[in-house]
Amino acid sequence: MTTERDRLPLAEDLRVFLAVVNKQSFAAAATELGQSPAYVSKRIQILEEALNTRLLHRSTRGVRLTEDGERAQRWALQILDTFDQFIGDVSDSRSEVRGNVHICSSFGFGRCHVAPAVAELAERYPQLNLRLDLFDRVVDLVAEGIDLEILVGDDIPEQHIGKKLAQHQRILCASPQYLAAHGEPDSLNALTQHQCLVLKERDNPFGIWSLTGEGQEQRIRVKGVLSSNSGEVVLQWALKHHGIILRSEWDVRPYIDRGELVQVLPQFSQPASVWAVYPTRLADSAKLRVCVEFLHDRFSQLLQ
Repeated sequence: MTTERDRLPLAEDLRVFLAVVNKQSFAAAATELGQSPAYVSKRIQILEEALNTRLLHRSTRGVRLTEDGERAQRWALQILDTFDQFIGDVSDSRSEVRGNVHICSSFGFGRCHVAPAVAELAERYPQLNLRLDLFDRVVDLVAEGIDLEILVGDDIPEQHIGKKLAQHQRILCASPQYLAAHGEPDSLNALTQHQCLVLKERDNPFGIWSLTGEGQEQRIRVKGVLSSNSGEVVLQWALKHHGIILRSEWDVRPYIDRGELVQVLPQFSQPASVWAVYPTRLADSAKLRVCVEFLHDRFSQLLQ
């Protein structure tokens, strides 16, 4: 069983001790602390028992420090100063926008959109130290010490919190030259007769495209002689007339507008919203909260 002697000194007991030393009186210290003299006497007794020494000489003329009390006074001042700094630093993290933020995203979206957004974020909040890592794999945010992931797609890990930054989708497209040579598919099943440029990304099933249209979600197994783990590579192959791709609209829209690509089966698409995913509540971290809010404003305008 734990006794008073087994306990380490409490910060509150140190504060009571210093108040008694400063006022040289239990009664005056009690008044300053808004407590009763009995409370002050009890806290001093507990502190002396925890330290196993007498800290104060009490007499009718007042209170004075013992030799151990003098050492305790020096340590109490130092400990409480450090403790106050600790409390202030932790409390400030909930309200002050400063410190390190580790962000990650996928290679394609990360290079094209997250990287410039993070640079703007650094200009807006110069007290933030921002690190951006790009991966083509599933990331364990907690194990890898990452504060925030910018994720394209709607597969949000259940153990994390997500905020949608922008509503978006992936669409099917190919070059006019490819379609002139091979014909335009008139159904999802027709894709099996085409060269599909397959992207192996994160942990998504390889060669299976899930698309929503005509009131339901449908899955189709596609194939082709070319595949890659790089979205930029499959886009370049599509521009060189090698086949049909399923890519984020933000990636292919400029080429469609210029006539270099044509959307096929426009009634079908794949939800691919942009999400901010994080392992802790935004209310608990001011730096994380402003990052998510900034990216939400930026991407909702960019990808609308």
